[in-house]
Amino acid sequence: MTTSKDVLEAIATGSGPRKVLVTLGYSARGEGQLESELAENSWLTVDADPAVIFDTPIEERYEKALSLLGLQSWMLSPGAGHA
Repeated sequence: MTTSKDVLEAIATGSGPRKVLVTLGYSARGEGQLESELAENSWLTVDADPAVIFDTPIEERYEKALSLLGLQSWMLSPGAGHA
């Protein structure tokens, strides 16, 4: 991931990374909110796997990423709580 102008210019001239995924988005979060949520283990996280990002069809990426944690979507509860 990058927002580096140098990398984006290199991509534009053909001298950047061979594989790229360009996305745009917006998420309204308060300062430190994401860091706080990660510290509270509110998110499932996994190391980035280029095969998931570049070689897996978009409709299969969620399940593929979950499989990196040894999970399947049916194993997850739609509710949240504290044990």
